[in-house]
Amino acid sequence: MVYDALHLYISNDAFTFEPIYADPSTKRETLVISRDTGLITLNAPQTANPNRQEEVITVLGIIGLIHLNAGDHIAVITHRYKVGKLGGKDVYKIVGHRVVPVRKSRLHLSEQQMKDDDGYMKMLNQLLGSGFFYFSYDYDLTNSLQRQSERGEVDNKPIWQQSDERFFWNRHMQKKLIEHTTQKNMDMSNFILPIMCGFIQIKHDIINEKSFTYALVSRRSVYRAGTRYHSRGIDDQGNVSNFVETESIVYLDDANIKAAYVQTRGSIPLYWKQVVNARYQPKLVVEAHEKTAESFRKHFDDQIGRYGNQVVVNLINTKGYELPVGQEFARQIKNLNDSRIHYVHFDFHKECKNMRWDRISVLIDQIQDDLDAQGYLLLDGKTAKRKQSSVVRTNCMDCLDRTNVVQSVLARRVLNIQLKEIGVLRADQKVEDTDKFEGMFKHLWADNADAISQQYSGTGALKTDYTRTGKRTRAGAFQDLQNSIIRYVKNNYLDGARQDAFDLFLGNYLVDPTTASPYKPVAKPAHTFLLPIAIVLCVMMINFTILVPPQSATAKYLEIAFWIGVIGVILRVMLQWGTDYVDLPKLSGSPAAAVEFEVAKGDVGGVGRTAGRKGDAIQMTELGNIVHPEGDRKND
Repeated sequence: MVYDALHLYISNDAFTFEPIYADPSTKRETLVISRDTGLITLNAPQTANPNRQEEVITVLGIIGLIHLNAGDHIAVITHRYKVGKLGGKDVYKIVGHRVVPVRKSRLHLSEQQMKDDDGYMKMLNQLLGSGFFYFSYDYDLTNSLQRQSERGEVDNKPIWQQSDERFFWNRHMQKKLIEHTTQKNMDMSNFILPIMCGFIQIKHDIINEKSFTYALVSRRSVYRAGTRYHSRGIDDQGNVSNFVETESIVYLDDANIKAAYVQTRGSIPLYWKQVVNARYQPKLVVEAHEKTAESFRKHFDDQIGRYGNQVVVNLINTKGYELPVGQEFARQIKNLNDSRIHYVHFDFHKECKNMRWDRISVLIDQIQDDLDAQGYLLLDGKTAKRKQSSVVRTNCMDCLDRTNVVQSVLARRVLNIQLKEIGVLRADQKVEDTDKFEGMFKHLWADNADAISQQYSGTGALKTDYTRTGKRTRAGAFQDLQNSIIRYVKNNYLDGARQDAFDLFLGNYLVDPTTASPYKPVAKPAHTFLLPIAIVLCVMMINFTILVPPQSATAKYLEIAFWIGVIGVILRVMLQWGTDYVDLPKLSGSPAAAVEFEVAKGDVGGVGRTAGRKGDAIQMTELGNIVHPEGDRKND
């Protein structure tokens, strides 16, 4: 079990972590990090001299170490919020943290390196302070209940060794402690605390005098993690962007009975991207990549190996700009010719237009046989009376809004069956008939939608009015409009820095003080500041015309129309150089930055974490046609 509280003694010589022991008979151990050499030792003698202490703080877990220009920095949890219990074990959210430099001074750094480190620290603090990181000292949050039950006894292995690497978000930061444990015969397992990113809520209720707990756990994958337009599609290993495993769990409080159901979502497993170029709807580009078939197969082989047969539900539009990626998805499924995959294309917007959200039942009917055969996990003690044999893999373009609506409908369907089998609901009852629990269920799934959407797109999800109330409302549509506008601003002008934060935290980019700064200022074209100034001047002229009008009203309106027209022309010109205005990732070690660096120069026709590395041969297809880089640039 990982230590749940430690004293951190900060001296000029070392950082010393000493567990706060409730049982004085427990064997004592300390973890010490030298501030001069960075050496990490266990049970080191430095703790014997309390006079070296300069500061003592209580920490609730070690997130890990990360190397910046000034050397290693250690991140610790300072405050936690108890979400609830899973399997009788406490689950927490990180609500306070601290990142501290190990070295005492950074005088050895250049001015630019100091600025870079300040930027890196800001990224880390914003990411860790986002409220989307969860942990437990003795419950494996990274593995579903079914994987835990199939694993059985694990010879008392520490929790970090049991963790699913896909959802072990601080594994890179725990690398040094893990290496000491596995390679240097210095077991630091009690200090290695896995952190999960995603969403967890745990609720209790009583129906028909039966007390039970309902939990929703969404695990976001570390592979191809990032932001909406900077992380799309698949990589050469078969990992897809915005992959999330969502597990709904029911615990019967007065019996050792548990039921669970797992669904997955993930980006369309092709090499595709959208150009971030200040337009509201960036151009969608599908690459004619030589590894498409191989990577596509890797993705589904991995998913089948982990979850069983795949019920692939594609919710994107069957016409318009989404059409090319849908056609290619269907073509790759056909070419794969795997009987373990059932592919269904359900045009969500077409089928549910005019707020006819009840028509999701049409989709349920299409996959009814798969759902009946799929089942769910049912544990009586440690005995699995049932197991889930397949999974529904749902996607739309972003795997956020449409996806979450459909997943919530599927979860309710299975929950009705589960609650009847374990005796909470009568045979003639439905979850929908229980006002209190049904309301809680809807809000919980809407909160899940908002959390996953905020992590990927920067705003809450769209269509959550339906998830919360069961109805599509005009007020909800207006809220969606607001979120869409905020998404546009964040995705175009703020998400480069957010992508950098993910890449830094996960080790996709390693800070190397011997290389040039990724944030070194570069000269920008004159139009990047002259055109915005011109717009401001036009607005000023409009205000001047209103306040000091010409002699006739007609002249006033013509003058205002003239300046509005000038603004329109300027905006159109700005869009021609859209990539000069948007916020692109700067950390060149990341796949996103490599491709987007080329886009900023006009060398390729799209952006996103798909091409992988600078210098790769890239071809694009749009609407089925090969798009050459120069031609694509001209069409923007």
